Amino acid sequence: MAIFAKTAQFFRDRLSKTRDKISSSLSSVLKLGRNIDENLLDELEKTLISDDIGVETTDKLVSDLRTAYSSKQIATTDDIVPFLKEHIKSYWPHQDRQLRMAAKGPTVILVAGVNGSGKTTSIAKLAYILSRNDKKVIVAACDTFRAAATEQLTIWAERIGVQIVKHKGGADPAAVAFDACEAAVARDVDFLILDTAGRLHTQKDLMRELTKIRDVVARKIPDTPNEVLLVLDATTGQNAVVQAKMFTQAIDVTGIFLAKLDGTARGGIVIAIKDQLDIPVKFIGLGEKPEDIAEFNPDTFVEALFA
Repeated sequence: MAIFAKTAQFFRDRLSKTRDKISSSLSSVLKLGRNIDENLLDELEKTLISDDIGVETTDKLVSDLRTAYSSKQIATTDDIVPFLKEHIKSYWPHQDRQLRMAAKGPTVILVAGVNGSGKTTSIAKLAYILSRNDKKVIVAACDTFRAAATEQLTIWAERIGVQIVKHKGGADPAAVAFDACEAAVARDVDFLILDTAGRLHTQKDLMRELTKIRDVVARKIPDTPNEVLLVLDATTGQNAVVQAKMFTQAIDVTGIFLAKLDGTARGGIVIAIKDQLDIPVKFIGLGEKPEDIAEFNPDTFVEALFA
Protein backbone atom coordinates (compact mmCIF):
# COMPACT_ATOMS: atom_id res chain seq x y z
CA MET A 1 0.00 0.00 0.00
CA ALA A 2 1.40 3.34 -1.03
CA ILE A 3 0.42 4.93 2.29
CA PHE A 4 3.31 3.09 3.92
CA ALA A 5 5.91 4.30 1.43
CA LYS A 6 9.32 5.20 2.82
CA THR A 7 12.44 6.38 1.04
CA ALA A 8 15.45 4.19 0.42
CA GLN A 9 17.47 6.56 2.62
CA PHE A 10 15.03 5.97 5.48
CA PHE A 11 15.78 2.24 5.27
CA ARG A 12 19.53 2.75 5.01
CA ASP A 13 19.62 5.04 8.03
CA ARG A 14 17.65 2.70 10.24
CA LEU A 15 19.29 -0.55 9.18
CA SER A 16 22.78 0.75 9.83
CA LYS A 17 23.55 -1.65 12.69
CA THR A 18 22.73 -4.75 10.65
CA ARG A 19 24.41 -3.36 7.53
CA ASP A 20 27.63 -2.54 9.39
CA LYS A 21 27.79 -6.06 10.81
CA ILE A 22 27.13 -7.76 7.47
CA SER A 23 29.51 -5.48 5.56
CA SER A 24 32.28 -6.06 8.06
CA SER A 25 31.89 -9.82 8.08
CA LEU A 26 31.65 -10.11 4.28
CA SER A 27 34.65 -7.85 3.74
CA SER A 28 36.78 -10.11 5.92
CA VAL A 29 35.88 -13.09 3.71
CA LEU A 30 35.72 -11.53 0.24
CA LYS A 31 39.17 -9.96 0.26
CA LEU A 32 40.45 -8.29 -2.88
CA GLY A 33 42.06 -10.79 -5.27
CA ARG A 34 40.99 -13.89 -3.36
CA ASN A 35 39.93 -16.88 -5.45
CA ILE A 36 36.56 -18.58 -5.10
CA ASP A 37 37.22 -22.03 -3.65
CA GLU A 38 35.82 -24.38 -1.00
CA ASN A 39 37.64 -22.61 1.81
CA LEU A 40 36.10 -19.28 0.84
CA LEU A 41 32.61 -20.79 0.50
CA ASP A 42 32.93 -22.47 3.91
CA GLU A 43 33.94 -19.16 5.49
CA LEU A 44 31.09 -17.39 3.70
CA GLU A 45 28.64 -19.97 5.01
CA LYS A 46 29.75 -19.41 8.61
CA THR A 47 29.54 -15.66 8.12
CA LEU A 48 25.97 -15.70 6.78
CA ILE A 49 24.83 -17.98 9.60
CA SER A 50 26.39 -15.63 12.16
CA ASP A 51 24.44 -12.78 10.55
CA ASP A 52 21.19 -14.59 11.50
CA ILE A 53 20.29 -15.51 7.95
CA GLY A 54 19.84 -19.04 9.27
CA VAL A 55 21.39 -22.45 8.57
CA GLU A 56 18.80 -23.68 6.06
CA THR A 57 18.73 -20.45 4.09
CA THR A 58 22.49 -20.15 4.08
CA ASP A 59 22.84 -23.74 2.82
CA LYS A 60 20.63 -22.87 -0.14
CA LEU A 61 22.48 -19.66 -0.95
CA VAL A 62 25.92 -21.26 -0.78
CA SER A 63 24.75 -24.25 -2.81
CA ASP A 64 23.45 -21.89 -5.50
CA LEU A 65 26.77 -20.04 -5.40
CA ARG A 66 28.66 -23.28 -6.02
CA THR A 67 26.42 -24.06 -8.99
CA ALA A 68 26.80 -20.54 -10.39
CA TYR A 69 30.60 -20.71 -10.09
CA SER A 70 30.77 -24.15 -11.72
CA SER A 71 28.65 -22.91 -14.63
CA LYS A 72 30.73 -19.73 -14.90
CA GLN A 73 27.81 -17.42 -14.05
CA ILE A 74 30.14 -15.85 -11.50
CA ALA A 75 33.90 -15.65 -11.80
CA THR A 76 35.36 -13.55 -8.96
CA THR A 77 34.57 -12.53 -5.41
CA ASP A 78 33.26 -9.23 -6.81
CA ASP A 79 30.34 -11.19 -8.28
CA ILE A 80 29.26 -12.77 -4.99
CA VAL A 81 27.44 -9.89 -3.28
CA PRO A 82 25.37 -8.97 -6.40
CA PHE A 83 24.51 -12.67 -6.76
CA LEU A 84 23.38 -12.92 -3.13
CA LYS A 85 21.32 -9.75 -3.40
CA GLU A 86 19.36 -10.91 -6.44
CA HIS A 87 18.73 -14.37 -4.96
CA ILE A 88 17.53 -12.99 -1.63
CA LYS A 89 15.21 -10.48 -3.33
CA SER A 90 13.55 -13.31 -5.25
CA TYR A 91 12.24 -14.84 -2.01
CA TRP A 92 9.39 -12.30 -1.83
CA PRO A 93 6.75 -12.24 -4.56
CA HIS A 94 4.97 -8.89 -4.65
CA GLN A 95 1.55 -10.27 -3.72
CA ASP A 96 2.92 -11.84 -0.52
CA ARG A 97 3.39 -8.46 1.09
CA GLN A 98 0.04 -6.86 0.38
CA LEU A 99 -2.25 -6.12 3.31
CA ARG A 100 -5.32 -8.30 2.90
CA MET A 101 -8.38 -6.10 2.63
CA ALA A 102 -12.04 -6.93 3.20
CA ALA A 103 -14.21 -6.78 0.09
CA LYS A 104 -17.06 -5.44 2.22
CA GLY A 105 -17.21 -4.10 5.77
CA PRO A 106 -14.27 -3.54 8.10
CA THR A 107 -10.86 -5.07 7.50
CA VAL A 108 -10.05 -6.97 10.69
CA ILE A 109 -6.46 -7.40 11.84
CA LEU A 110 -5.72 -9.71 14.78
CA VAL A 111 -2.33 -9.01 16.34
CA ALA A 112 -0.39 -11.47 18.52
CA GLY A 113 3.07 -11.72 20.06
CA VAL A 114 5.00 -12.44 23.24
CA ASN A 115 5.40 -9.95 26.07
CA GLY A 116 8.06 -7.38 25.30
CA SER A 117 7.97 -7.86 21.54
CA GLY A 118 6.70 -4.32 20.93
CA LYS A 119 3.20 -5.51 20.07
CA THR A 120 1.13 -2.61 21.44
CA THR A 121 3.49 0.00 20.00
CA SER A 122 3.38 -1.75 16.62
CA ILE A 123 -0.43 -1.70 16.71
CA ALA A 124 -0.32 2.03 17.44
CA LYS A 125 2.01 2.62 14.48
CA LEU A 126 -0.26 0.71 12.14
CA ALA A 127 -3.36 2.51 13.41
CA TYR A 128 -1.62 5.87 13.15
CA ILE A 129 -0.59 5.47 9.53
CA LEU A 130 -4.01 4.19 8.51
CA SER A 131 -5.83 7.01 10.29
CA ARG A 132 -3.53 9.62 8.77
CA ASN A 133 -4.62 8.35 5.38
CA ASP A 134 -8.30 9.02 6.05
CA LYS A 135 -9.15 5.51 7.28
CA LYS A 136 -11.52 5.10 10.22
CA VAL A 137 -9.83 2.84 12.77
CA ILE A 138 -10.87 1.13 16.00
CA VAL A 139 -8.37 -0.61 18.24
CA ALA A 140 -9.61 -3.25 20.68
CA ALA A 141 -7.93 -3.87 24.05
CA CYS A 142 -8.27 -7.67 24.22
CA ASP A 143 -5.18 -7.98 26.44
CA THR A 144 -7.07 -8.11 29.74
CA PHE A 145 -4.52 -10.28 31.57
CA ARG A 146 -1.85 -7.63 32.02
CA ALA A 147 -2.94 -4.78 34.28
CA ALA A 148 -1.26 -1.99 32.31
CA ALA A 149 -2.06 -3.28 28.83
CA THR A 150 -5.43 -1.58 28.41
CA GLU A 151 -4.06 1.63 29.88
CA GLN A 152 -1.11 1.55 27.48
CA LEU A 153 -3.34 1.05 24.44
CA THR A 154 -5.72 3.76 25.68
CA ILE A 155 -2.86 6.25 25.94
CA TRP A 156 -1.78 5.39 22.41
CA ALA A 157 -5.33 5.66 21.05
CA GLU A 158 -5.74 9.12 22.56
CA ARG A 159 -2.34 10.21 21.31
CA ILE A 160 -2.90 9.18 17.70
CA GLY A 161 -6.61 10.01 17.62
CA VAL A 162 -8.31 6.65 17.01
CA GLN A 163 -11.27 4.98 18.72
CA ILE A 164 -10.82 2.23 21.30
CA VAL A 165 -13.08 -0.53 22.63
CA LYS A 166 -12.12 -1.81 26.08
CA HIS A 167 -13.48 -3.52 29.20
CA LYS A 168 -12.37 -3.50 32.82
CA GLY A 169 -9.24 -5.43 33.79
CA GLY A 170 -9.73 -9.18 34.05
CA ALA A 171 -12.62 -9.25 31.58
CA ASP A 172 -13.02 -12.05 29.06
CA PRO A 173 -10.78 -11.15 26.08
CA ALA A 174 -13.21 -12.78 23.66
CA ALA A 175 -16.03 -10.56 25.04
CA VAL A 176 -13.94 -7.48 24.22
CA ALA A 177 -13.41 -8.84 20.71
CA PHE A 178 -17.17 -9.46 20.38
CA ASP A 179 -18.03 -5.89 21.37
CA ALA A 180 -15.28 -4.49 19.15
CA CYS A 181 -16.67 -6.31 16.13
CA GLU A 182 -20.16 -4.96 16.83
CA ALA A 183 -18.76 -1.44 17.17
CA ALA A 184 -16.73 -1.73 13.98
CA VAL A 185 -19.81 -2.70 11.96
CA ALA A 186 -22.13 -0.19 13.64
CA ARG A 187 -19.71 2.71 13.21
CA ASP A 188 -18.82 1.73 9.65
CA VAL A 189 -15.06 1.81 10.25
CA ASP A 190 -12.44 0.79 7.72
CA PHE A 191 -10.13 -1.12 10.07
CA LEU A 192 -10.50 -2.99 13.36
CA ILE A 193 -7.18 -3.89 14.99
CA LEU A 194 -7.31 -6.26 17.96
CA ASP A 195 -4.57 -6.31 20.57
CA THR A 196 -4.23 -9.64 22.39
CA ALA A 197 -2.49 -10.73 25.56
CA GLY A 198 1.24 -11.03 25.23
CA ARG A 199 2.07 -14.65 25.80
CA LEU A 200 4.89 -17.10 25.53
CA HIS A 201 4.44 -19.49 22.64
CA THR A 202 4.79 -22.33 25.19
CA GLN A 203 1.74 -21.23 27.26
CA LYS A 204 -0.90 -23.57 25.85
CA ASP A 205 -3.87 -22.15 27.83
CA LEU A 206 -3.16 -18.65 26.61
CA MET A 207 -2.64 -19.88 23.07
CA ARG A 208 -6.09 -21.50 23.23
CA GLU A 209 -7.51 -18.17 24.39
CA LEU A 210 -5.99 -16.57 21.30
CA THR A 211 -7.68 -19.18 19.11
CA LYS A 212 -10.99 -18.41 20.89
CA ILE A 213 -10.67 -14.70 20.07
CA ARG A 214 -10.03 -15.50 16.43
CA ASP A 215 -13.11 -17.76 16.30
CA VAL A 216 -15.35 -15.11 17.92
CA VAL A 217 -14.21 -12.55 15.34
CA ALA A 218 -14.87 -14.99 12.51
CA ARG A 219 -18.43 -15.57 13.71
CA LYS A 220 -19.25 -11.88 14.19
CA ILE A 221 -17.76 -10.66 10.91
CA PRO A 222 -17.70 -13.44 8.28
CA ASP A 223 -14.47 -14.12 6.39
CA THR A 224 -12.34 -12.39 9.04
CA PRO A 225 -9.82 -11.83 10.45
CA ASN A 226 -8.40 -10.68 7.15
CA GLU A 227 -4.91 -10.60 8.63
CA VAL A 228 -3.34 -12.36 11.59
CA LEU A 229 -0.14 -10.44 12.24
CA LEU A 230 2.55 -11.75 14.56
CA VAL A 231 4.79 -9.10 16.09
CA LEU A 232 8.36 -10.34 16.51
CA ASP A 233 11.24 -8.59 18.21
CA ALA A 234 14.06 -8.44 15.66
CA THR A 235 16.67 -8.34 18.43
CA THR A 236 15.84 -11.95 19.43
CA GLY A 237 17.35 -13.40 16.24
CA GLN A 238 16.67 -17.08 15.60
CA ASN A 239 14.28 -17.35 18.57
CA ALA A 240 11.86 -15.33 16.45
CA VAL A 241 11.64 -18.28 14.04
CA VAL A 242 10.69 -20.62 16.90
CA GLN A 243 7.98 -18.22 18.07
CA ALA A 244 6.57 -17.88 14.56
CA LYS A 245 6.28 -21.67 14.19
CA MET A 246 4.31 -22.05 17.43
CA PHE A 247 1.95 -19.14 16.83
CA THR A 248 1.23 -20.31 13.30
CA GLN A 249 0.10 -23.69 14.64
CA ALA A 250 -2.45 -21.92 16.88
CA ILE A 251 -3.81 -19.11 14.72
CA ASP A 252 -2.59 -19.43 11.12
CA VAL A 253 -0.36 -16.36 11.03
CA THR A 254 -0.65 -14.53 7.69
CA GLY A 255 2.12 -12.00 8.13
CA ILE A 256 4.92 -10.73 10.34
CA PHE A 257 5.36 -7.27 11.85
CA LEU A 258 9.07 -7.18 12.68
CA ALA A 259 9.62 -4.64 15.44
CA LYS A 260 12.79 -2.93 16.68
CA LEU A 261 14.64 -3.59 13.43
CA ASP A 262 16.45 -0.28 13.74
CA GLY A 263 17.99 -1.26 17.09
CA THR A 264 19.58 -4.56 16.15
CA ALA A 265 22.47 -6.00 14.17
CA ARG A 266 20.39 -9.14 13.55
CA GLY A 267 18.24 -7.96 10.66
CA GLY A 268 19.19 -11.03 8.63
CA ILE A 269 16.41 -12.82 10.51
CA VAL A 270 13.95 -11.31 7.99
CA ILE A 271 15.43 -13.59 5.33
CA ALA A 272 15.35 -16.69 7.53
CA ILE A 273 11.70 -16.17 8.50
CA LYS A 274 10.51 -16.02 4.91
CA ASP A 275 12.65 -18.89 3.68
CA GLN A 276 12.03 -21.30 6.56
CA LEU A 277 8.38 -20.53 7.30
CA ASP A 278 7.04 -18.96 4.10
CA ILE A 279 5.36 -16.26 6.19
CA PRO A 280 5.80 -12.85 4.59
CA VAL A 281 7.19 -9.96 6.60
CA LYS A 282 4.59 -7.28 5.87
CA PHE A 283 5.62 -4.42 8.16
CA ILE A 284 8.74 -3.37 9.97
CA GLY A 285 9.22 -1.05 12.91
CA LEU A 286 12.13 1.32 12.44
CA GLY A 287 12.04 3.72 15.36
CA GLU A 288 10.12 4.98 18.38
CA LYS A 289 7.73 7.46 16.73
CA PRO A 290 4.24 6.48 15.50
CA GLU A 291 5.27 7.20 11.93
CA ASP A 292 8.32 4.91 12.13
CA ILE A 293 6.63 2.05 10.30
CA ALA A 294 7.26 0.83 6.78
CA GLU A 295 5.66 -1.71 4.52
CA PHE A 296 8.37 -4.29 3.90
CA ASN A 297 10.02 -3.81 0.52
CA PRO A 298 12.55 -6.56 -0.25
CA ASP A 299 14.43 -4.61 -2.92
CA THR A 300 14.92 -1.60 -0.66
CA PHE A 301 15.63 -3.82 2.34
CA VAL A 302 18.29 -5.94 0.63
CA GLU A 303 19.97 -2.93 -0.96
CA ALA A 304 20.08 -1.24 2.45
CA LEU A 305 21.62 -4.33 4.05
CA PHE A 306 24.35 -4.67 1.45
CA ALA A 307 24.93 -0.97 0.73
